Order: sequence, then C-alpha cells, then structure tokens
Amino acid sequence: MMHAVRPDPESEKYRVLKGIFGFDGFRPGQEVVVDAILSGRNALAVMPTGSGKSLCFQLPALVRGGLTIVVSPLVALMQDQVAALKLAGVRAETINSAKDRSENVAIWRSVAAGEIDLLYLSPERLMTDRMLAAIGKLPLSFLVVDEAHCISQWGASFRPEYDDLSRLRDIFPNVPIAAFTATADQVTRLDIAEKLFRSDAEMFVHGFDRPNIRLDVTLRSDWKRQVLDFLGLHEGESGVIYCLSRKKTEETAAFLRSKGLNALPYHAGLAKEERDRNQDVFMSESAVIMVATIAFGMGIDKPDVRFVLHTDMPGSVEAYYQEFGRAGRDGAPARALMLYGLDDIRMRRMFIDQEHEDGDRRRREHKRLDALIAYCEAAECRRQSLLRYFGEESEPCGNCDACLEPMDLVDGSEEAGLALKTIQATGERFGTVHIVDVLRGGNTERIRKFGHESVETYGAGTAHNAKDWQSLIRQLVANGFLTLDIQGFGGLSVSDKGHALLRGELPFRYRRDSLRRERQSKTARSTSVPTETMSGPELKLFKALKQLRSEIAREGNVPAYVVFTDRSLADMAAKRPTCKESFSAVHGVGEAKLEKFAAPFIDLILKQDKS
Repeated sequence: MMHAVRPDPESEKYRVLKGIFGFDGFRPGQEVVVDAILSGRNALAVMPTGSGKSLCFQLPALVRGGLTIVVSPLVALMQDQVAALKLAGVRAETINSAKDRSENVAIWRSVAAGEIDLLYLSPERLMTDRMLAAIGKLPLSFLVVDEAHCISQWGASFRPEYDDLSRLRDIFPNVPIAAFTATADQVTRLDIAEKLFRSDAEMFVHGFDRPNIRLDVTLRSDWKRQVLDFLGLHEGESGVIYCLSRKKTEETAAFLRSKGLNALPYHAGLAKEERDRNQDVFMSESAVIMVATIAFGMGIDKPDVRFVLHTDMPGSVEAYYQEFGRAGRDGAPARALMLYGLDDIRMRRMFIDQEHEDGDRRRREHKRLDALIAYCEAAECRRQSLLRYFGEESEPCGNCDACLEPMDLVDGSEEAGLALKTIQATGERFGTVHIVDVLRGGNTERIRKFGHESVETYGAGTAHNAKDWQSLIRQLVANGFLTLDIQGFGGLSVSDKGHALLRGELPFRYRRDSLRRERQSKTARSTSVPTETMSGPELKLFKALKQLRSEIAREGNVPAYVVFTDRSLADMAAKRPTCKESFSAVHGVGEAKLEKFAAPFIDLILKQDKS
C-alpha cells in the first residue's frame, strides 16, 4: 500500500513518481534508497519481493539523466521491464540474445546518440571488453545490479557469470553502483558488499516480511489429492507449483491438464522454444498454473500470482523465500503451501554432499537445510521462525497455519527413548518403516529374517499407531536426535544429542501430527482484489475492464499487467472516471498511460453507466 504523503510539487523526484509512474507516494523503504542513489552514493538494498525495488533505480535514472545500465539475469525479465517502462513513456531498451544482430545494432546506435535512459544487459554481455569500452565513452549516470545475491558464493542462486561483476568498481571507479536483492542473509550481504563495493556502500535492509502471503506446511501424504484440494481454493487464479525433478514436473503438469486445468511444465530439459512459449503464456494470461523446477522463478515479475505450492521441500530458507515470494507481488492476499516428508531431508542432504566438494561450503549448506527443517517442524508462528532466520523479530502473524490452528506439544521423552533404543538394538542401519514395525510388534519378513522379534522393545509401542511413530521419528531427525544415512537407504542412527536424551539429560516434546487437520480451510480462499466487497455494478465494471485490458495487451503483445495491474482496475471501477482529469487520479496512471489508454477505458465506463 502507498503511504499517504504530502509531496513537494517542486520536487523532481515526486514529479517523476506521479507523472511517469502514476503513484502519489512512495512505499515503505523506497524513498531512502532513492535519495541515496540520487545523491551519488553506492547502495545495497535488500527489499522483499513486491516492495517495488525496481522503482528505486528506475526513478533516479530519470531524475539524474544520462545513461543507466541495469544488469539483470534473465532475458524475459529484461523484456518485461522494458515493455512496462516504454508504456510509461520511458526511453528504455535491452540488448540481448533474443533479438537479431541488426535490431541490437540499431538499439546501440540509439544508446550512443543519447536517446536511451535505461539499458538492460545480462552480465555476460556487459562484461565483454568491447561493451565495457563502448560504455566508457558515454555519460554513464550509475550502474544497477539486480538479483545481486547471484554475485555471492553464499547466495541462494549463485551464478558464476555474476562473479565477473566484481570488476566494475575498478573499471568505473567514479560511477555509483546500486545493487538490489530480495534474498540475502547477513553473510551474503557482507559478501556482496565486499565484492561489488569493496565494502564502500550504504546498506538498506527494509525487511523480509510479506504479510499478505499466508504460510502453510503440511505433511505430504496423497500428494496429488493434496495438490487438487489446494487448487480448489484458487479456481481461476494464476500460480506456481514447484517440483524437485523434471520427471515430477512433467507428471504433475499432465495430471493437472487431465483434470481440466491450464497447467504448463517448465524445466531446463525442455527445448528453449517450449520454455519461452510456456513462460510467455504464463506471463500474459490469467488462470495459468506453471509447474516448474527451480529453473523457473528468479526475476519472474507477474504481480497477480495468487499461490505458490511446493510438492517437495526446497534446499534452504533463502531458496524457499525467493520461490514463494513469486506470490502476491501486488500486495493482495496470496498463499504459500509446502508439502513435506522425511524423504525430503534424506534427498536434500544427499544433494548437498554430491554437489559441494568444498568442506566449508558443504557445512554451510547443511546448516541452511537445518534451518529450513526447523521452520517446517516449528510449532510456533511460521513467520516469526522465518523472519528470525533473517535477523528480524516479530509478533505472531495470525496468517500462518501455526497461528490459525495452533498445535499442542506433548512430552514424548518416553516414546523417543523407545524409538532410540529400538534403533540401537537393530544395529542402526534400518529406516523408519522397519523401526515402526518392530515397535508395533509386526510380523514382517524382515523382522523374522533379522530376528528382531527378540529385541527388548519389540511390541513396546502398540499404544500408538504407525503414523504417530512416523511423525515422532521424523521430528527426532529434524531436531537432531537422530541422523539419516543419506548415502544409503535412509538408515537411522542415534546422534550425540540422542544419547543425551537416553541418559535423561534432555527432554523431547513433539506434535501429534496424526491429530492435525490439513489446513485447507475454505474460508482462506485468496482473491487478487477484494471483489467480495464490490457492489454488483462495481464488480460488473471490474470484469469488463479486465476484458478490455486483455484485448489491449494482446494487440500490443505485452502481458496484461503491464497495461494496468488489477489494483489499478479495481481503483478504476471504484472511482468510475469519466474524463481525463479524473482518470489521472487512478492508481498507476502516469502521463503516458493517460494519453494511451484513457479514451478506451473512459468509453467503457460511460457505456456501463448508461446500461
């Protein structure tokens, strides 16, 4: 939401804010970053997705004049931002691999002639000797590095190509640099500052909270049914479903299409043409579900994504934050659901050990995974747990499963002791299923084969069902009382912490997950705008405005939200402007959009008023 401020009409920054972008005031955290850049200082800004970080460098670029170079990781992101800026009347361009050589040459000639204010480039294209030399001859105002966590070896999406950007400080010693990211813990922030600024930068950490996104974690059981139940709460809405593997991505997308849903796959194994086509559909149309691996996500700037669902646990808190942050960028209610199970822990540990030869890197990644497991197992407010990881304290949010349906912790020291003793007695090499079978006095082939009906704890756990025992063991793993053989078949062994529990030195409290209801409340359905509060005529107009927006977007070959966001249309439906002066007061209407779009939207409003 915009702050109610009283801008100085003589101020150029406020003139640009309203005249170009159509906003009456800055969002929280924006103005201090804008002022730092306008004063020529280096700046590192950590701002949550949906907080308007792009405006923090786009606006100063227009006020300062000269050429601003924006380094961005993805062609699609660059093209969407340029399209939005052009519609707002800004002289912006991108030179990238999706354009043919003649088009790129023509754009560069415009840049060299001083006809472009913002030029978007990938790090690979910027850091060529030829491009650096050419830019060095131009009146360069400042440099922007977006998705700056990619420059850090500790970042959630480390991209080696970004590492070369550390040379910018030496190549352009007198040019200010502004770096932006939504995902960076303290270690990552310090690493970015050292590499990009030689630690000479103002750091702005606005906060990581996304209060409009409801956070849920649910035990994975019948995951296809769980996915369908969740999607039933988001009928007609766009969202992203993340899967761990390419195979599962394809399987899930096909399954959803068989249920009549518009679901598209996205992963690195698809042909580039298919990936680009699917992304274009997702970005330009409504009610599209993108089923994807982590190959999809960074830089995706679609404001009306209403949900993000993880069918498997991500690799870290940072990765999770980055991925669910695709939802609710327009500030309207959205929802993030993660399905989670013990197999996730084993798989993620195995990935870390396979991918990282460096011991320090491996230990750090294991600690990051530990933090995410703790988040999944938390009985307290999930937002508190998440924000604490990033160094923020908060009150219980009232918008997560733990707040809305609190869970009681019970003392499980006795049950934990039985489980640990059983694991020891069977040789610390069997997985959860077998251990539970022994505890419950099963008569399986494996129990008979290994003679485990003779261990002291055989049948000692019949007071609890299998799901209770599975939940308890999973929480023992999550809390460090047990370790998993990640290279083998998930065998369990007792940790030092587990031995302390057996000696009576540590207690164990846990959740009875079998008593827990799945948090799929029908009352939690999100909407992109509060249509339930609209009157009949207002809702009718809002739907008609959306249809007109879609037609204009198709004609212009741009995503619908680039024309106007849902928030702008809702404001339009409420104010019902019938002249250009009143249309200019609509949220998100700057001077260029006023000239381009006022007439057709006003005509529609007048027709609706007459009907």
